[in-house]
Amino acid sequence: METSLHSTTKIGQVTLYISDLSTSLHFYQNQLGFQVIKQTSNVAYLSVDGETTLIVLEQIDQAVSKPQRTTGLYHFAVLVPDRPSLALALRRLLEIGYPLQGAADHDFSEAVYLSDPDGNGVELYRDRDRSVWKYDKEGYVHAPTVPLDADGLLQEAEGRQWNGMPAGTVIGHVHLHVGQLEAAETFYVQGLGFDPTVYIEDHALFVAAGGYHHHVGLNIWAGKNAPPPPEKAVGLKEYTLILASQKELKQAEERLEKVNASYECDNNTIVADDPSGNRIRLVVA
Repeated sequence: METSLHSTTKIGQVTLYISDLSTSLHFYQNQLGFQVIKQTSNVAYLSVDGETTLIVLEQIDQAVSKPQRTTGLYHFAVLVPDRPSLALALRRLLEIGYPLQGAADHDFSEAVYLSDPDGNGVELYRDRDRSVWKYDKEGYVHAPTVPLDADGLLQEAEGRQWNGMPAGTVIGHVHLHVGQLEAAETFYVQGLGFDPTVYIEDHALFVAAGGYHHHVGLNIWAGKNAPPPPEKAVGLKEYTLILASQKELKQAEERLEKVNASYECDNNTIVADDPSGNRIRLVVA
């Protein structure tokens, strides 16, 4: 059986549990620049093109904060199409005084980090062209974390106007807290079919399809054997993984069966929980 996923595999959307829809919408609409394409009393669907949902916000009653030392979302990452787009997003956040948690150059990308009003981590980033990515002798992606050249980046925004999230923006990757890295590797590599792309000193693993730097990041920074968050906690409900074909969906089911993963399946969708309780919905493009 083929173990590597097709190169067109990608993250589709993330669904977040939140405590207050109006507060979250102010952040995602007015401060980040997403559009609402559908809304009910407790759920909103966000897009950049007016058609494709990238983020679903789901308000839960009596929500509690996600405890720090638990598994779940570290951040989800919004990939903008080019460097000027990232510059405009950064300038917007600085102009409105929104607190940033960090900014970094990872060699393959430039990134800005923040969190939404419920503490859900958000990364805004742009990729460098794959032709300039570096690799170590084992073939893993070179993934340093060095300070972002913010001044140089902001120069890209000069003479340009911020108009919200630009066309071509997607969810680039999802980064998760897990309880055990070895169990997570078994699930994501042997179960889902991702390729390992980055190892960081026995405490983090990145996996991807098609030679990307990572579609999913996995770390034990919340503590080894960290428990899942409580039932009413804000955070990640699930994210979707878009596969290339029905054949790939069937192969994924066979692999998940082999690693004794927890999943449910119908003809067009698999919903699986990783060993730390993070939920993935596998769908066909």
